Amino acid sequence: MSTHSPSRFAVLAFTGIIFLFTFVLMLPISSENGHFTPFPQALFTAVSTICVTGLSVVDMATHWSVFGDGVIFLGLQVGAIGVLTLASILGTAVTRKLGLRQRLMAASDQNSLRLHSGPVAESQAVRLGDIPGVLVTVAVSLVIIETIIAVLILPVLLLQPDYGPWWVALRDAFYYAASAFTNTGFTPNAEGLAPFDHNLWFLVCLCTAVFIGSIGFPVIFALTRWVKTRQRLSVHVKLTLTTTVILFLAGWIIIYLLEFDNPETLAGQEPWFAPFTAGFTSAMTRSGGFSTVDIASMNDSTLTVMSMLMFVGGGSASTAGGIKVTTIAILFLAAVAEAKGVQDMQVFRRRIPNDVLRLAVAVALWGATIVAVASISLMHITGTEFKYALFDTISAFATCGLSTGLTQNLPDTGVYILTATMWLGRVGTVTFAAAVASSDRKQLYTLPEERIIVG
Repeated sequence: MSTHSPSRFAVLAFTGIIFLFTFVLMLPISSENGHFTPFPQALFTAVSTICVTGLSVVDMATHWSVFGDGVIFLGLQVGAIGVLTLASILGTAVTRKLGLRQRLMAASDQNSLRLHSGPVAESQAVRLGDIPGVLVTVAVSLVIIETIIAVLILPVLLLQPDYGPWWVALRDAFYYAASAFTNTGFTPNAEGLAPFDHNLWFLVCLCTAVFIGSIGFPVIFALTRWVKTRQRLSVHVKLTLTTTVILFLAGWIIIYLLEFDNPETLAGQEPWFAPFTAGFTSAMTRSGGFSTVDIASMNDSTLTVMSMLMFVGGGSASTAGGIKVTTIAILFLAAVAEAKGVQDMQVFRRRIPNDVLRLAVAVALWGATIVAVASISLMHITGTEFKYALFDTISAFATCGLSTGLTQNLPDTGVYILTATMWLGRVGTVTFAAAVASSDRKQLYTLPEERIIVG
């Protein structure tokens, strides 16, 4: 693979941006007390921001100054757009045209199948001809959706007693909107969501922003085009939306059934509001990161279910993390095809090629390996229980931001472990593997075939 490949460029550029933000956040101007922020805390915050994760090892509402909050807000936008897409947009702005290199970079950011060398079939979910429209969708949707959400929740903040001057409410409205749409989960006020934990309007607005951000920019682009031209929706769009809705509803029902009698969570709320809280929690496991209940007080069975939902995450080329909903859908379709004795995976009257299955298996396997290694390392370093180490590790890998409280009390070694986990989760296991692989070497022969026993 060439050193100029999109995958290696993504890794290098992404890492470079992280260290730039780390340096800025270490400066006294970025902290409220005017002191230098230690490197581990600044690095973790920068990674959590650029990776749109939402985990923190400092109090995000009180530690950072107005300047620091501005840096973090900018980092959320960079992380949401994606490094290669951002590079394509900047290149287009400079050259006044969208060249082939910019198209290829943006296409690689939207579709992992383009990271490998060689020809790519134009039956991809995102064609090169669609890239200009996708880039416009990324930039426009980021501005419009965050602005709409900020305007919708601003009255709630203004009517909140003792919230502060109007400009603070305005700033926090845009902060909340950006944090929701980018699926980060940072809160700008010291009380977090506590003042709004029963405000249906506020919470529904956050859920809406999280959902839109988690389905992916290619899906947003396709839906926008469908509204205008009624052009047929691709299998990727249908599979993303279908799987997302199924996982959300399943999570909603299961979380409610597991927690409705827990006095520390749902049983302590009004009977009419407890189902909504279960739905809100299910939505946040898509990678939203907001929470209105104490995660550590949930039953072990609930934490396990939430860990599974977080590991899946949201849609491809979205602001969400995880192995992606289409990955788990492809694995399920492969299992169904095998059970039926059908050679090809089929869905929505279309056939899914086998290279997509190979990529799905690779993503799931690498993701599980990263989570396992990080969880075991945290258990060894902190002596914490497996359920807490696993939950926070998956939250870091899936860039979700929900926490049992373990992350806030980690030693520096544990901070570095979760930092690396977030980095790998956002860079993408496929991107990282393609970056370090030497795929330029072509094998010009085929070895003899021999079957092995599986299962």
